[in-house]
Amino acid sequence: MNKKMLALYGLKWNPFAPDVPVEALHVSRRSESFCWRAERLVGEGGFALVTGAPGTGKSITLRILADRLDAKRDVKVGIVSRPQSSLSDFYREMGDLFGVELAPHNRWAGAKVLRDRWQAHIDASLSRPVLIVDEAEEMKPAVLAELRLLSSARLDSHILLTVVLAGDGRLLERLRSDELSPLNSRMRVRLALERATPDELTELLVHALQKAGAVKLMTPELIATLADHAQGNPRALMNIAGELLDLATHREARHIDEKLFLEMCATPPLPEPKTARPRR
Repeated sequence: MNKKMLALYGLKWNPFAPDVPVEALHVSRRSESFCWRAERLVGEGGFALVTGAPGTGKSITLRILADRLDAKRDVKVGIVSRPQSSLSDFYREMGDLFGVELAPHNRWAGAKVLRDRWQAHIDASLSRPVLIVDEAEEMKPAVLAELRLLSSARLDSHILLTVVLAGDGRLLERLRSDELSPLNSRMRVRLALERATPDELTELLVHALQKAGAVKLMTPELIATLADHAQGNPRALMNIAGELLDLATHREARHIDEKLFLEMCATPPLPEPKTARPRR
């Protein structure tokens, strides 16, 4: 956050930026319930699924869950950084996440090494390693199928891994296909995020301002206006609020109100067409 913004409003951080500290994130009731269930899944293993349209809070939910799992003793969390990878690159990343050397051309040996590593973790800590995949709609069907086969042993009776997948409607469509229906049937914990109500968006915005230390930065009337204008999308709400904060900082405004919002949203007038000068 720039120093001018900090000096003007006494903010601890930009409350509308994507990198807000995890402890400052707003946790909805449904996300809280999902995280509670997913935390308990770690002891038994299995698959969890978060779905929703872009901007509805999937990545935020994963950040909250990952932070809580990292705080637990002896829980090993791996976060996939390239969900679009090929099968060989998927094995390379799994080896990197769980500290084993894998030869992608020999998947049988790679699967055995990973399973042995996961079993050793279970024996030592009585909890399953956790793999978190955001943007899972980008994963190739062959990789999703491989992940299902990797995560269990003994004719599917012994679960070695907890996997949390998050994605939009494309992921749901893939899971409903014949190819991935075995994976879909293994989802033990689910969260389907929908459009937020204006009241929920108002609560989100007020919470963000409180945590950043500037509860009076926006007028109540503006907060209500933004909650209606965002059309149920939390990301859209934060993007609009972030634009307003940048404009207010530029103008050194004392606070952000509806007048500033209307000015920002006003359509600039079209330039007048140039008329040809008469020839002399």
